[in-house]
Formats: sequence, C-alpha cells, structure tokens
Amino acid sequence: MDSVNAIVVGAGVVGLAIAARLSEKLSNVLVIDKNTSFGEETSSRNSEVIHAGLYYPTDSLKARLCVSGKHKLYDYCQQRHIPHNRLGKLLVGHNAEEEAYLARIVEQAAINGVNDLSWLSQKDIRDFSPELSATCALLSPSTGIVDSHSYMQSLLADLEANGGLFVAQTEFLSAQPSGQGFILELESQGEPLKLNTRYLINSAGLYCQRVANKIAGLANEHIPELHWCRGHYFAYSGKNPFSRLVYPVPEKNGLGIHASLDMGGQLKFGPDTQYVNKLSYEFSTGAKEKFVRAIRKYFPALDVEKLHPSYAGIRPKLQGPGQGFKDFVIQSQQTHGMPGLVNLFGIDSPGLTSSLAIAEHAVDLLLNE
Repeated sequence: MDSVNAIVVGAGVVGLAIAARLSEKLSNVLVIDKNTSFGEETSSRNSEVIHAGLYYPTDSLKARLCVSGKHKLYDYCQQRHIPHNRLGKLLVGHNAEEEAYLARIVEQAAINGVNDLSWLSQKDIRDFSPELSATCALLSPSTGIVDSHSYMQSLLADLEANGGLFVAQTEFLSAQPSGQGFILELESQGEPLKLNTRYLINSAGLYCQRVANKIAGLANEHIPELHWCRGHYFAYSGKNPFSRLVYPVPEKNGLGIHASLDMGGQLKFGPDTQYVNKLSYEFSTGAKEKFVRAIRKYFPALDVEKLHPSYAGIRPKLQGPGQGFKDFVIQSQQTHGMPGLVNLFGIDSPGLTSSLAIAEHAVDLLLNE
C-alpha cells in the first residue's frame, strides 16, 4: 500500500493553506478534492473581502484568527504579487440605536486588537458619496479585497514547490485508524484507491461532517451539526457611487447585504442569508425585491433595472436559523483523542481572511500533539 505523510481532505482556500503550511514541515503532503479543480465551492463563491476582525467575541477563534490572518494575508499578497486592494469599508447606521451599535463595535474591535476605526462626520459621509444615505458611519481602513482564485493558485504552487500534490476528482470514502496513522479508502477518477497516511486533516467545508462520520472511532459527540446557508450576489451595471465597501449594521446570521467591489471595480451587492437543505445555487423567487429593500436603506438612488443576478454561494455554518454566534471548531487529539487527526467544522466567514492563521493553528495542533 502506498504511504504519504499527510492527506488534507478538501481543496478550498483553507485546505490549500493547510497543505501548503504542512508541506514546509513534511514531505509527501497530498490534498484531495472530489471536484475537478480546487476551490470550486465556498472558496470561489464569496465576497472576496479581507475582513478587519471587528465583530467577533473576545478571545474567540474567529476574532484571533481573523486579525492575525488579515496581517498574514496582506503580507503574503504583497510578497507574491497577488491582486488585492486595501480599500477600506464604511459601516453605516441610520438611527440612534444603530449608532449605539456601531459604538459597541468600536469597543469590541479594540478588544480584538483593531484600533484603526474612525467616525465620519456628516461632511465626510457626503464627501465620500453624495448618494450614500447614513446618519452615522465608521471607517475601517484595514478592510480590503483579494483575488481569491489567484491566492489559491499561489497556495497550490507553494504546495507543489515543496513536493506536495493536489489530486482532483478524488472522493474520501472512509478512514480506519492504524498503528501508523490512518488507512484511507478513496475513489479517484472512478477507480478505488487505498492509501496509508500518518496525518489526516478534514477540511471538507460543506462536507466536513460527512467526512467526519466516515472516520472510524471518531465519537459522534465530536461532530457538530452543520447548516448550509446560501447567499446570493447581485451585480450592478450602473455607475458605481462608492470607492470603498459599504456595510449596514450586521444581521443575526450574517453581515447584511453590503456593497462590495471586485478587483476590476465592478459593484456588487450581497450576500443575504437563506438556509437550504440541498446544494443548489439557484436564485430564489423574491430575492431581487429583498435586495432592493435592503440596498435602498443606504443607496436610495439604486436603479432597479441595473441590478442583475450574478452568483450564489453556500456557507457551512454551525449556527442554525435564529441562533447566536458560533465559533470555528478546530479539533485535535486534545479534543477527540485520535492521534494524527484534525477536524475543521463551520469554517464560514471570516475563513478566507483567516486562512493562513487557521493553517498555522491547525498544523501546530497536529504536529505538537
């Protein structure tokens, strides 16, 4: 039976970051994915925003890994010449209650180590864009955007430069603990395949629970319930009135329908939040009307005829509808008692921003057992 040192299940941005990091320390690192290429699901269907780390509860993994990951990602993009733009965002409110919420965000951001927020005056808001409607606004200068595909390509190049390998169209079927790690049963391009690996990392995103359930000996109590949450994005073909991202006050299960830009300057809006039971990227009936209502709160001059469906993405959330904050779950032997195994559950936003920090954290857990 062929053997490798490590197998990462899932070639999204986090799986690629983990594989690249592992390949700096180990030879024969493999990352597998059931799809025909890397990053075909959540990692290529998101806002491509580099988050500042403002909202997340004190000492949560999301707070720590987002703030750390943001700095790592900007540095990485600069070093590797990956298209990105630290353009900043405005977080806007429309009444006294929302202004008080923004004030609490300033306090929480400072606790999280983000101390660069500033209040904008009414003149500042008008100067930013006469078409922006807001009674108050915060500027987050360290928020930005990144070309996620170029970033993932670079991570894959790092892996391959270190002798690692990406194997597409390869589905994880089962893992059986052995004296030397795990014996994996896979189906690769229609053919059965068995591999022995010393280390196993489950970074399967939308399918992380399914993979975990196929690891013999992993107790059910260590496999949290997962919820698929679809978010739609609309493109705007009219004149772009914004030079920065514009975010409303966050919603319970997301950051609200915000205005963002891609690397080409195209204005887009989204995502909303819609929990689904199947993997479908269709646009729901009534989605446009919902978007129009949300966008007009901060962009009243929106031309409805120039708002067009663009794409949808599905996020793997641990919180169900109406539930409160749920943190990333990154489990090692310390939690589940199985040497050589790391499971990552619920890596939704800010997973892209946090990816390099998540990789460092996961590899440290794995190699320092």
